[in-house]
Amino acid sequence: MKSVAIVGGGITGLTAAYRLHRKNIPVTVYEAAPRVGGVINTERREGFLAESGPNSLLETSPKITSLIKDLGLENRRLYSNPAGNKRYVVRGRKPVPLPGSPAAFFTTPLFSIGAKLRLVAEPFIRRSPESLEESLAQFVKRRIGAEFLDYAINPFVGGVYAGDPERLSVRQAFPKLHALEQRYGSLILGQFLGARERRRRKEVSKQSAKQLSFDEGLRVLPATLESILGDRVRLGASALRIQRHSEGWKLGVREGGKEVESGHSAILFTGSTHRLADLRITTPEPLDVGMFSEIHYPPVASVALGFRRSDVEHPLDGFGMLIPEVERFHILGSLFSSTLFPNRAPDGHVLLTNFIGGTRSPDLALLDLEEMERLILEDLGVLLGVRGKPVYRHCVVYQKAIPQYEIGYSRFKDRMSELEKRAPGFFLAGNFRNGIALSDSIVAGHDAADRIEKFLGSRENPPDSATLTDIPPTTA
Repeated sequence: MKSVAIVGGGITGLTAAYRLHRKNIPVTVYEAAPRVGGVINTERREGFLAESGPNSLLETSPKITSLIKDLGLENRRLYSNPAGNKRYVVRGRKPVPLPGSPAAFFTTPLFSIGAKLRLVAEPFIRRSPESLEESLAQFVKRRIGAEFLDYAINPFVGGVYAGDPERLSVRQAFPKLHALEQRYGSLILGQFLGARERRRRKEVSKQSAKQLSFDEGLRVLPATLESILGDRVRLGASALRIQRHSEGWKLGVREGGKEVESGHSAILFTGSTHRLADLRITTPEPLDVGMFSEIHYPPVASVALGFRRSDVEHPLDGFGMLIPEVERFHILGSLFSSTLFPNRAPDGHVLLTNFIGGTRSPDLALLDLEEMERLILEDLGVLLGVRGKPVYRHCVVYQKAIPQYEIGYSRFKDRMSELEKRAPGFFLAGNFRNGIALSDSIVAGHDAADRIEKFLGSRENPPDSATLTDIPPTTA
C-alpha cells in the first residue's frame, strides 16, 4: 500500500493526515516537538483558560465545518459572544469602536470628515496595472487615503500579521483585496458583487465569518486529531533529510536518540520555512531550498493577564482593541478573551491577551518577562483603566512567529511550485504558502490531501513499503 509522510504536526499537517486516513491512504506524521498543534496550545490554570497562539477560528469554509462535524466536535464547539462583533481601534489614546454600519461610519470619530469623503471617491479611482506589485501601504493610500492606512489598515496588520503594511505585498499577503480591484475596479463595489460568488462557493468572508473555539480552547482540535490518528503520529521525530529514489522517497529522522529511515510514496512538508531550509533534500536534479531561510518571521510575545474585574475600568464589551503605530504604544493590541468565550476567567475576573513585538517593535518581544509586563501594564492603564496587578500570567514568546508575505514574496512561492514540479511526490503546504490565518491552514491541509491522493492515483509504479530501518548516526 502506498504511504505518505507528513513532516510537521501543526494543524495543516494533522488535517492533511486525517483526510488521507479517511481516504484509506497510510500516513505517518513526523513532529519534532513533544506535542502536536504547533502554535495552537491552551493552558487551563487557576480558573483561567489562556491560548498560546491563535485565540479563535473563523468558519470561512465548508471544509472547516465538515472537519468539526467529522471529528464529532459539534457539541464542544463554542461560537463567540455577539459582543465580540464590536471592535476597538485606539485614536487619541482612547479605544474607539469601529463603525458596524454605514450610518455608524458617517458619525464615528475614528475618521475625519475628509477621510470619509475620500472613501466616497474610491469607486472612481483607476485600478493599477495587473503586473504592478505594490505594498499594502501604497495600495491603501492610493485607493482610500493615508488616514485609513493609519487608523484601519496599520492596526489590523499589526494585530493579525504582526507586520508592517509598508513591507507587505498586497498581491501576496491580501490576494483577495488585490483581486477585487483587478476584477471590479473598486473595493467597495467588489465587496457587494463578490459576495454573490462567495455564496455560490459556500464560502464566507473573514469579515463576516463566525468566530469559534471549543469548551477547553483551540487545543481541543489538534488533540482530537492526534487521538484519532493514534500511532500514526510520531512525536520527537525531527526530519533531517529527504531522498528521492526509483521507488519513491526516503525520509531520515532523528528519533529517540538515533536515526531511522522510512520509505514513502509521497512527502508533505508543513513545518516552518527555516526548518525547510535546514533539510538536506537529494534528488536526481539538485533542489535548492536554502533561499527559504530568507523569509522574515518577526518575534512576537503573547502575554495573557488575568485581573479582578473591579481593577479594570473599561467595560470590555467587544472582541478587543487594535493599536495604530502612530499612537505610539508598546503593545500591538489586546483581546478581551473572557468576553469572547465563556469560562476563560473565574467569576469576578477578566482575562486580557496582549501581543507585543512583531515587525513594529521586535526587540520588545525579547525583553525579560518582568520588563515586558511593566510596559504592557503601562499601556493597559492608559487605554483600559487597568489599575490593579494581574492575578494570573501566561506568557509565550515566539522567536520566529508569523511568515511575512513581503514585497518580492512571489519568488518564494514560485520556487515552491518549481520544487513540486521537479520532484513529483514532494508537496508543500502551510502558513508560508496558503495564508497565515488558522482557517487558511486547515483548508490548506484539506487541499494538500486531495492533491496527494490525485498524485498517488496517477502513479504507475508499484506500491512501496513504509518499513523503518536503522541507519548509522551521522556526525552532521
